[in-house]
Amino acid sequence: MCDFTCDCSTCSDENNCGYSGRSFACDFEDVMRCGWVSEASHPNYQWEAAQRGASQSPSGPSSDYTTGTATGWYMGLTAVTSDALETAELRSPLMNNSAPTCRLHLRYFTWDAGHTGLGPVPLWASVLRENGEGLLVWRPGSSSVDGWREADIFLGRIPSRFRINLHSQRAVGLRGDVAIDQLEFLDCALPAPSPGGGCAEGMLQCARGGCVAQRQVCDGTDDCGDGTDEQTCEDYWACDFEDGLCDWDLRSFSPLKWNRTTQNLISTTDPLKGPGRDHSTNSASGHFLYVTVPEGGLGADWAAFQTPLLEPTNSTHPCKLVLYSHQFGPRAGGLAIMVASKTITPVWERGGALGDLWVKAEVEVVSSTAFKLLVMAAIRDAEYGGIGVDSLRLSPECRRSTGNVTLEEFPNPPEDPCTPDSSKMCDFEADCKDAADEAECGDFSYAQGSSGWTDRSVGSQGWKLHKTSNSTTKEEYLYVSEAPGQQLTEAQSLSPPLGPSGPACTLNFSYALTGTPDHIGELSVRLIDSLLGVLPKLWEFSGRTGAEETAWRTAEVAVGHRQYRFHLAFEARATTLSHNAKIRVKDVRYHNCHANYFPLPPSAMSCNFEDGLCGWYQDHSDNFDWTLLSGMDHTIRIGKSLVVDFWDPNLRGASGRLRSFPLEAFPEERCLAFFYKLYGTQTGVLNVKVMDSNGFELLLWTRSGAHGNFWHEEQCPVPHQLTKFQLVFEVVRSGFDGRVAIDDVALLERPCSLPRLCSFEGQPCGYTSSGDVRWAHRNGHMAAHAGGPKTDHTLETELGFFMMVHSGRDDLRPDGRTALTSPVQSGSAHTQCVHFWYHTGGSRPGLFSVYMKPVTGDRVKIFSNNLNQGDVWRHGNANISSELVDWQLEFEVVGVGGKDTHVAIDDVSLMAHPCDGEGARCTLEHGLCGWSNTNLLDWDITSGETETHYDVPLQDHLGAEQGHFLFFPSSSRTPANQNARLVSVHLPPTKGTCLKFWAHRLSSADNLLKVWRLTGVNQLHHLLTVKEVGGPWVRFNVSITSTHSYQIVLEGIQGTAGLLALDDIQYTVGTDCEGRVTDPLETGGQRDQNTGGVAASVVVFLFLLGTLAALLVFYLHTRQKANQLLPGQAAGQSEVSSRAKGFNNEGYTPENEVSFISTEIQIRFDMW
Repeated sequence: MCDFTCDCSTCSDENNCGYSGRSFACDFEDVMRCGWVSEASHPNYQWEAAQRGASQSPSGPSSDYTTGTATGWYMGLTAVTSDALETAELRSPLMNNSAPTCRLHLRYFTWDAGHTGLGPVPLWASVLRENGEGLLVWRPGSSSVDGWREADIFLGRIPSRFRINLHSQRAVGLRGDVAIDQLEFLDCALPAPSPGGGCAEGMLQCARGGCVAQRQVCDGTDDCGDGTDEQTCEDYWACDFEDGLCDWDLRSFSPLKWNRTTQNLISTTDPLKGPGRDHSTNSASGHFLYVTVPEGGLGADWAAFQTPLLEPTNSTHPCKLVLYSHQFGPRAGGLAIMVASKTITPVWERGGALGDLWVKAEVEVVSSTAFKLLVMAAIRDAEYGGIGVDSLRLSPECRRSTGNVTLEEFPNPPEDPCTPDSSKMCDFEADCKDAADEAECGDFSYAQGSSGWTDRSVGSQGWKLHKTSNSTTKEEYLYVSEAPGQQLTEAQSLSPPLGPSGPACTLNFSYALTGTPDHIGELSVRLIDSLLGVLPKLWEFSGRTGAEETAWRTAEVAVGHRQYRFHLAFEARATTLSHNAKIRVKDVRYHNCHANYFPLPPSAMSCNFEDGLCGWYQDHSDNFDWTLLSGMDHTIRIGKSLVVDFWDPNLRGASGRLRSFPLEAFPEERCLAFFYKLYGTQTGVLNVKVMDSNGFELLLWTRSGAHGNFWHEEQCPVPHQLTKFQLVFEVVRSGFDGRVAIDDVALLERPCSLPRLCSFEGQPCGYTSSGDVRWAHRNGHMAAHAGGPKTDHTLETELGFFMMVHSGRDDLRPDGRTALTSPVQSGSAHTQCVHFWYHTGGSRPGLFSVYMKPVTGDRVKIFSNNLNQGDVWRHGNANISSELVDWQLEFEVVGVGGKDTHVAIDDVSLMAHPCDGEGARCTLEHGLCGWSNTNLLDWDITSGETETHYDVPLQDHLGAEQGHFLFFPSSSRTPANQNARLVSVHLPPTKGTCLKFWAHRLSSADNLLKVWRLTGVNQLHHLLTVKEVGGPWVRFNVSITSTHSYQIVLEGIQGTAGLLALDDIQYTVGTDCEGRVTDPLETGGQRDQNTGGVAASVVVFLFLLGTLAALLVFYLHTRQKANQLLPGQAAGQSEVSSRAKGFNNEGYTPENEVSFISTEIQIRFDMW
């Protein structure tokens, strides 16, 4: 049971073992969580099974790793707030008898979302053996990265039952700051008996069955699992340091010394100290040699120990040394073996940190004179880590000598770097004479460039450098060969630290996977970032390039902009290594990699993405990249656009950013023009930002939520810049079902005209304030303290922005005026519709009007309201006919002496078509007609003609493929039973109003449609539930009565399959579903089913007064009040009403509150 071997035909003996089944993996999707359980020292800090779900929390992974969705499971830690460090532990079931090659591959997440600090050890792993002894096996560090990373935990040989424990230790942290997912146990089973019995030539048969290679015999590791391969090794000089130093001499000239110790002696409480275990016994009590920074500080940076004097050897009987080194943490500078006879000659070296494992090394020495072997370590003055050595084996050919040897000369010390600044080494720019700082960085164009690649393999395959030259030819390449390591991992050749790099940086090379087998192996390129750690592969190839050795191919790998220093790595695994199967790499070059190199002029920022990214590049400090997509561009429809697809199951993380090349400063405002698309039920957020040369960012523009399956034109003002700067397109994900796209980007050398949509997030979109009181750019958090709206309309949060003015008498005197004016908009021959949302608060907030203001001539009033309509955002719209004259939009407030009042504006949009009448049929051809999405999921608009992703109806309800309709899909990528709510504008009390719409739902779908009446604060009254639709499109009529103001809510409830679709939504205010007028009169006039402002001539109005004498007193009273407003009009200012253009007011007038505004020969009154 749980021994990494399937003994049952169904592999049921390997279920819930910390893994399950033949894959020996755990993705935590099963309710048993593969047997992992939480143990905690603090009841409020523990591991838990978690999903992203519908949460919008800033902490935790944006998805699980396995499925990349909100519905996938992972194990995460709860929030913690404590005065002392608390420890949580995730414990596996008991496992049995792991092989020396056993490793656990996992994905982990460590992100300090609350900026409280992760602490020194937010995550580490240990093994608890059957005897109760624990040993450290993995310490990934404490860097904070908002994304999943991958790692290997090397468990090694454990000849008993054991558990794996995953720990975290923190005092303060948010939920999900630390998480794990997708565990895979690799190469953990001991050698299995061969099906036919016996072993192949060159193999040793183990007593328990199975075979091991001859090179594994007497190497200090129990590869058989029963000790067979280590039993006949009496002639070897072996030392595991359990009983002393075995004649190894720890004396050296350096004050830094090696010490014989154990992990228990180093520390049992600090996870960062020591190697965690020895190699020979794989325990915390086992002995080894160790060197690190002493308590008193680092006086010297090297330490050495040595053998006694050994007899000369020859090539047929070389002296062979096997050792295991543990090089962990930033203090590990490297390890070298030298032969000391008359001179000191290095024969083997391994640089830097290799990870949290013991790595096998083999060295063969041929010397014509007596010699000693020196083991030398380099230690850096860093925060933690060190170098350990254990399980040394000298072959029988290493015979002790009784003679003497005199060292005739010391080796010359290495030359000092040509520059004291290490960051200038290998930064793709020559800073030293003859480019010495770039000469050994891995670029083969330099004479010593190939020597910059270092083999960092820890397994049975490694990289070597082949280099030959003569008078006529030079040949050098890297190739994969057998290596002494015991792990079954890929061979890895690592560059020195490189960069930072610029956006045009590429790695170019030739490669050959040649031989007679059809499949030679795999080759890949990986980048290891100094901050972000190991990143996904940049490039990979699998198979064979050809049978002949001359079958070379070339590759160009985009490295791109890298903000921090990094390593490049060639990784390879050969299926079989022989003279008939080879993996080779040559002609390695770095092209255009300097951080300040940009290949195109700033004009290349104008881009339609048909030939690439032009003057834009991917920001690799984010989580995912934008991709070029063919067949959905704005320009020619069949061309390319730049997209982020949240439908992609491989897209993980929270954000993706596109940056422009640096641009020169300019003194005047400019305009960033582009087309964008936000489409789907969870599209997230699209931001435009400006970033200065110091990295400071300012939000210029933002959009979020569903905007329909069509392109939107946008102009974003870019304020003047004093220094070089960059523009940034940023996508922030909010879910897993949608697409964001941009196309036809251009930076115009002029100010923007009136933007098609202004949400006031980031900046005021060029709107300017004038008059007695200034309008302020505020968010809900700032405005709520001053009596303004608590949230904006766009984001519906206190962080969202809007424009607001205080209109009370303490700020705006009675008859005082203040105006908010848009940028100039070019005139149009067609009627356009302006939409906006407004918020009025306090008693008598003032007379609020909206004007169309031509650049020449009189302004035209298109909207008016003077009522406090509650703490809600209300919708207004109006038609604008400018007749080719340039114009501006002006929002004006006239003070009337109220107290503590305000008026606020948000989400101003200009549509290139006339307004749909409120309450009339909304065909959805031009948008939502005042309806709003209000939940985490959105209803969105599409058509059968343009749809390529969702399984929507091919036609709208009228049978037109190009006709638009609303839809709401179900998805396995988001939790079931989530809902999307589409909410109408505020409607007046009614004795009978009819809601009419067409619905589409296939019988195979399991989602629901519910219709509600919403009054007050979240007071929902159920009107209708649609579970079945009897045909492709079916008409529904819903009768509505209400004694209070209300809104209609169309709620889609998500299932696991299918979608809902709606079309032609209509409500007939004051007329019921039978066609009866239910609300015939309101304060002396008939209700207008258009639900907008009603214009009546003076003659008609006087006639009504004559026939309704009972209203005369009331009329005179209200007319007197209205006339009192007129003297405050500015001198010389003419106000002309626009009968043809009309206006729309989404507020209704309660009983006994009617507003009259006299403008020349026309009288208007606001009513429903």
